[in-house]
Amino acid sequence: MVKLYDGGAYLLNGTQIIADDSNAEAVIKSQTGKTLSKTEASKNTMAYSILTGHNTIDSTDKLKIKFDAMASHDITYVGIVQTARASGLEKFPVPYVLTNCHNSLCAVGGTINEDDHLFGLSCAKRYGGIYVPAHQAVIHQYMREMMSGVGKMILGSDSHTRYGALGTMAIGEGGPELVKQLLNKTYDIDRPQVVGVYLTGKPSPFVGPQDIALAIIGAVFENGYVKNKVMEFVGDGIANLSTDYRNGIDVMTTETTCLSSVWKTDDEVKAWYVTHGRLEDFKVQQPGDITYYDGMIYVDMAQIKPMIAMPFHPSNIYTIDELNGNLMDILEEIEISGAKQLDNDSIRFSLKDKVKNGRLQVEQGVIAGCAGGTYENICDARDILKGHSIGADEFALSVYPSSQPVFLSLVENGSIADIMVAGATVRSAFCGPCFGAGDVPANNCLSVRHSTRNFPNREGSKITSGQIASVALMDARSIAATAVNKGILTAASEVDFEPTRPQYFFKKDVYDNRCYYGFGKADPSVELKFGPNIVDWPSMSNLTNDIVLKVVSVITDPVTTTDELIPSGETSSYRSNPLGLAEFTLSRKDPAYVGRAKEVQVAEKARLAGNNPVEAYPQLEKIYNAIKSKFENFNAENTGVGSAIYAVKPGDGSAREQAASCQKVLGGWANIAREYATKRYRSNLINWGMLPFILDGEIPFENGDYIYVPNVASAIANKQSEMPAYIVGDTMKPFTLKMGDLTDDERKIILSGCLINFYRA
Repeated sequence: MVKLYDGGAYLLNGTQIIADDSNAEAVIKSQTGKTLSKTEASKNTMAYSILTGHNTIDSTDKLKIKFDAMASHDITYVGIVQTARASGLEKFPVPYVLTNCHNSLCAVGGTINEDDHLFGLSCAKRYGGIYVPAHQAVIHQYMREMMSGVGKMILGSDSHTRYGALGTMAIGEGGPELVKQLLNKTYDIDRPQVVGVYLTGKPSPFVGPQDIALAIIGAVFENGYVKNKVMEFVGDGIANLSTDYRNGIDVMTTETTCLSSVWKTDDEVKAWYVTHGRLEDFKVQQPGDITYYDGMIYVDMAQIKPMIAMPFHPSNIYTIDELNGNLMDILEEIEISGAKQLDNDSIRFSLKDKVKNGRLQVEQGVIAGCAGGTYENICDARDILKGHSIGADEFALSVYPSSQPVFLSLVENGSIADIMVAGATVRSAFCGPCFGAGDVPANNCLSVRHSTRNFPNREGSKITSGQIASVALMDARSIAATAVNKGILTAASEVDFEPTRPQYFFKKDVYDNRCYYGFGKADPSVELKFGPNIVDWPSMSNLTNDIVLKVVSVITDPVTTTDELIPSGETSSYRSNPLGLAEFTLSRKDPAYVGRAKEVQVAEKARLAGNNPVEAYPQLEKIYNAIKSKFENFNAENTGVGSAIYAVKPGDGSAREQAASCQKVLGGWANIAREYATKRYRSNLINWGMLPFILDGEIPFENGDYIYVPNVASAIANKQSEMPAYIVGDTMKPFTLKMGDLTDDERKIILSGCLINFYRA
């Protein structure tokens, strides 16, 4: 089904895989008559061509990228524009799309959401942006339809920024990386490794893009096979997939922790661009005759069956047949692992009690967003639902088309009517089901969704309040089959199904009559419209040479998601208010964190005001005395005081910068981790002036301990990879903190205290 090569591999003429072993060069020469070094062959990837084409310097290893376009939604764009304004923004230098697909249905916070939308529109007018009002499109569907292009690069402040199936390399990052582009700076990375994904075979009609995607995620997530790499899709099987289908696989590559993705293009993709009135954005794109990949994933799509990703991660996969065939045993395993992940005695996470007459009963189905709400997914779901009823019991089904043009075509071909008659509700374009702001399941209920994630602490769960909602990911076709069976978990292969796939008609008038196109038309005379919740970033100080850190949270879970660092859902209405949002930091994982961080922060505030930190925070007296016993020249006036958290592997999931900025505004100065789950989370830490420490081995400190790091600023400036640190107690216990590679600008940002300070200076 899915095979991973142990090392690298060559691809000959786009069809033949040759493992990188001692015989590889001889085989290649015998078949092609050519001798090509691995280094040269690696330059024949599509990714290499796109990356170097957007690189602004001569080096092909250290890249400084400028993007063709950018996109943000209404959870992130206020903070991005506010950061850019504070850093000297004059106008948007590239097309920047502001969509309103995350806070469009949230009622929490009074007028906050609509205030943000008016702010966004005024920004588009003042700085020359593109504004997509609420309910028009989810961010990624709009970018596919209107902004993608073969060979282009797009940067988005959402982790699922993926348009690779359309030939576009897209990257999801935290907001500060978009700020850099708005200030005409660059995206600085080492040239990433590229992993080939060879698709072969033709999927069965009852297997959808989510099934293929989940099979790949299950094979590569835990072992980090594609972490921070580019996934490059090739193979004869691509010709068997529609563009819509390819988009559905592609958007889920985010859940592998890869950096980006790109696919070869063909006449099918050309037809897609023609349908959308943008033939000029198409060209043929494919790897070279001899191409080297740093890894290879071989996927026989004909062997893939309907899949399900059980709580609480997209990699927790089973075939639906496997789950149904070993139901109680598998549910027992999931309950045990889920309870460990939740780590809360007040929560009873149970699934076995949902087994009725030997079958698993779910309470909800959702088909939505950039992954599930695409045209063909909904058409196929309609074909399964047509003429049936989802029933009048607990089970409910909701369908969210991904854009108004998609919605309109579904209305015109009758799909919406058939879906509604079956008992499902149809909503407007909205991302809420993906992050817990729409169709939240009831407590202890299980929802099956064609969406992007099923993390804990996400789909409306408030673990600390004793509430738990569980989500399993499935393809739209199996969700529809489950709906026909009144909520009994059912694979699409169990129902009679022949897709009709009526022709899609894209009507750009839907956007032209409602969206604001302002790129190239910046008007500095336009006044920005600030709602009362839109607050400027608080001032942040430079990094001092020596720092004292109090560990205020220790998280020992194997992986910590951004949703656990800063919850999604109801908190989204406060994303325009840094201090207001910070009150929710770690609220569902470690509710005492905010109070502990604030206790430490009073000392630093006192120091910055020229007062004695010990008077503000008496606990420091003992700490300072212990430090002085070893460091006679210790000077409290010049030593910063802050908080730090430890997590084994933080930052999986969302690109939201607030996972780091909320710690910063509460006085956080460092994360300590065994490794960082994603590049984007580590970048967020750096851009907010947080030290991204690495700690090898076991944790030598406990929650509540103090750590002294002398000469940390000098170490950063001098590009030291390691620095001594001390646990402050009756003795000064030494240990070593490491710092991964940093660019020169990243060092300056950390030393400046944050990106705003760096660019303002």
